[in-house]
Amino acid sequence: MPGGRLTQKDRQQIALGLADNLPYAEIARRLERPTSTITREVMRNGGPTGYRADLAHRATERRAHRRKPASSRGAEPAALPHGRDPEAVAEYEEQFTTVMMQSGLSNKMMARVMVCLLTTDSGSMTAAELVQRLQVSPASISKSITFLESQALVRRERDEGRRERYVIDENLWYQSMVASVRALTQQVEVSRQGVGILGPGTPAAVRLENVARFLDFVSESLARAAEQARDILYTKAETTPDSTATPNPDRG
Repeated sequence: MPGGRLTQKDRQQIALGLADNLPYAEIARRLERPTSTITREVMRNGGPTGYRADLAHRATERRAHRRKPASSRGAEPAALPHGRDPEAVAEYEEQFTTVMMQSGLSNKMMARVMVCLLTTDSGSMTAAELVQRLQVSPASISKSITFLESQALVRRERDEGRRERYVIDENLWYQSMVASVRALTQQVEVSRQGVGILGPGTPAAVRLENVARFLDFVSESLARAAEQARDILYTKAETTPDSTATPNPDRG
């Protein structure tokens, strides 16, 4: 397969493939590139519905330009724990940020802060650590944290040094499911209200009753599954005498 960076023509072909609803593997085959290359390219530049070839190409050029000064000085990326590849981690965080934005967290900086906290082993960071990690201003971090806290996505704690830390709570995902169930329940109630107003047995009322029954089933299933799976959020990682040791794939 050919190496090197994607060209503007390659990106135009990717955009055309997405418009035709082609899977990433097919687009990759046509460009003679690994599927992972296409996946990363799309996810870091707006996702399958927001990808634009010209914007993606300019964004890539800007990223390359920002990296040049460090490269010219021979600076190496900061070492990460557990032997992680800094470049792979950076690409993953960018992809994760795009997914978070598509899931409803529309502000990119807020999504970046969330991803940064989620991918930190401690699950918490100070404002100064976030500024250093994301290379943004303290004001940007403060604004993002204020919003995330208002949505109960992060909480504040004081560490032993009395420094304020921002924490991702594992219970967040459970609470998110509970909120989804509440929203579905409201839709069920309003749909059934419409049945009485529009007249039972009429086409519109039958449609609303079917919607209500469907959403009622989904909300009950979601609530039950969230409750049953809640303990999974608190499962601790297995520890070994050497935490950096490579896991044995043959271990049962």
